Amino acid sequence: MKKINLVFAFVFIASCVFAQEGLVSKKGEPYLPEKGDWSISIDATPFLKYAGNFIGSNGLNTAPTFDFLSGNNTIIGKYYIDQTKAYRVGLRLGLGSNSNTIKEDAIPNTTPATYVDDVSKSSFSNIGLTAGMEWRKGKTRLQGFYGYEAGLSLRSSSTSYTYGNKLSDLNPGGRWTESNSGVGFGLGLRGFIGAEYFIFPKIAIGGEFGWGLALRTVGERTTKYETWNTNLVTTTTTPSGGSTYFSVDSENLSSIFGSAGTIRLTLHF
Repeated sequence: MKKINLVFAFVFIASCVFAQEGLVSKKGEPYLPEKGDWSISIDATPFLKYAGNFIGSNGLNTAPTFDFLSGNNTIIGKYYIDQTKAYRVGLRLGLGSNSNTIKEDAIPNTTPATYVDDVSKSSFSNIGLTAGMEWRKGKTRLQGFYGYEAGLSLRSSSTSYTYGNKLSDLNPGGRWTESNSGVGFGLGLRGFIGAEYFIFPKIAIGGEFGWGLALRTVGERTTKYETWNTNLVTTTTTPSGGSTYFSVDSENLSSIFGSAGTIRLTLHF
């Protein structure tokens, strides 16, 4: 049913669009991008579902939202050198940290009770960058485009643990002190082809497919664990290996490029 509503929505939009003629609106606004214009692309699916549900009157309509084209939350945009050429860029800059503190009874116990802090600290980085060129063809509001782009990504995360009570005969056992995910590196190179139609001045709906190569590696992951053993704290570091992936295929092979085959809405300004 959702697919049917989506088709109805697309047909409805197209019927409204094709009723208009020319490359300039009645208010004199140009439909097509011009030299110096910027654009951003978002997932058009929420808007088409909204229109389809509205037409179908199924009572399940919720307001559409801006969604990333990429599952990796990369912002994807273009800058037009002229009407037929544009730079394509994508950026993801994710950095963060978190600290959590838990109060524990001090060892040895005291009266009145005293407490110490067990602290865990986590950090992560997720960086993605793409760049490429796009060429456009077409003399009407239906525009074809093609081009190439390259991208790279870096990922890492780590967690450390510190404890208020030291290991001892009164507090034996074992516990984690550190965990590192290993550095992940991704590299992609692709060619793409697609088409879009300018439904309103500087607002286009369309999609694209790509073909290219991708290389992804994840460095060695490690964990550290400490134990109390005969009046001595022993720390054991355990590696868990890494991984490498390489492929050449007719698909977007790195999420930093955005999802292939999706219907996208592009806004120019």
